[in-house]
Amino acid sequence: MAVHTSSAAEAAAPTTRERILTEALNLFAQSGYGGASMRELARRVGIRESSLYNHFSGKAAILEAIVSEHGPASSASRLEEVRYKQLARQPAAFCRQFALDLVEQWSDPREHQFQKVITAERNRVPGIRAKFADHFYAREQSTMTDYFRGFALAGLIATPDPRETARLFAAGLIYIRLEHYVMGAAPSPRPKVIEAIDRYLAFFLSLIAAGNDTDNKKRKLKGETRGKAAPD
Repeated sequence: MAVHTSSAAEAAAPTTRERILTEALNLFAQSGYGGASMRELARRVGIRESSLYNHFSGKAAILEAIVSEHGPASSASRLEEVRYKQLARQPAAFCRQFALDLVEQWSDPREHQFQKVITAERNRVPGIRAKFADHFYAREQSTMTDYFRGFALAGLIATPDPRETARLFAAGLIYIRLEHYVMGAAPSPRPKVIEAIDRYLAFFLSLIAAGNDTDNKKRKLKGETRGKAAPD
């Protein structure tokens, strides 16, 4: 039994790569990307500096990996999970699940550190701004649009433009984040955030409810031809 418990604990322990990324995020948030050294990072992780290069080619590669695991990248990855695909015919449940997952993400101290790092460094590190703003946001937006297009084609929502509907949904959530996590002196209590989420979702879903438009069945979705989506 002792051997089994030890094995389980080892399996749950973070890998060296994960420890590097965790400590790098802390270091970049505290010292800035330019002020952080590989030597200090190795000291914090508890390995030799040369060992860092067994996992990453350099500091820029570490920052790129951090960007790949936070913010829009993590949202896009969630949208590709089975639990979301199972909601492909349930717009209300889909929207609420996405919003609640964002609340969890916003409440994570690592997300706060990430936003601090990316805000400071996106204009200083070649390629990071383009990778973050274009690749990750484009991936999240495209995947979200696909869900709303599917809802519309199934007659579950009424919208002439799934892409703009997806953008409207995301925009409302962004404002909730600004109000409750960014602009105030301290983050709002979770119940208050959930209340704001529920109020927004009720309003948003009422806007796109199937049957809102009496002529909806007579109109084709913008960009749709015979049920096939045109490129965004």
